[in-house]
Amino acid sequence: MEKTKGKKRKSALVRSSIGAYAVQCEACLKWRLIDTEEEYEEIRSRFIEEPFVCSKKADVSCEDPTDIEYDATRTWAADKPNVPKTPKGFQRDLVLRKDFSKMDAYYITPTGKKVRALSEIAAYLSSNPDCKDLSPSDFNFMVPKIMADTIPAHIERKVSTSGSNKKRKKSENGDE
Repeated sequence: MEKTKGKKRKSALVRSSIGAYAVQCEACLKWRLIDTEEEYEEIRSRFIEEPFVCSKKADVSCEDPTDIEYDATRTWAADKPNVPKTPKGFQRDLVLRKDFSKMDAYYITPTGKKVRALSEIAAYLSSNPDCKDLSPSDFNFMVPKIMADTIPAHIERKVSTSGSNKKRKKSENGDE
């Protein structure tokens, strides 16, 4: 790591919080693991027009057992359908906050710069002529929703009640 003015500078690449990509079959409702982020983004970008079915995956049918069970052995996050694919040369990273309240979306540009907002994307695109075919609308900072029933019991989360932020710990039986 480089040092800059006495502070350690973090690497431009962020470690994503995503451990596996899965989609649910419209016909049988079984979860299917998707091999790559690129393949997942392709499915997600056209999900409303072309809902996923098991037969879209090679050598898989609705008769096969599910690839992965929806349960609390891992934290699940549900993506919105039709989020555009990440533009070529860019990397979209999703990072889960320590309190499991939400994820944050970042893009890593082809030059390694980490951008956190559409205004930063717009500035980057206007100052990089090699990105002339892209527009800020090609990027999306919408984040998947964390499924509360899969958050580990020991995690303290902030919850809002009557406008104030209070921390709550999930009890052992999952109640708050």
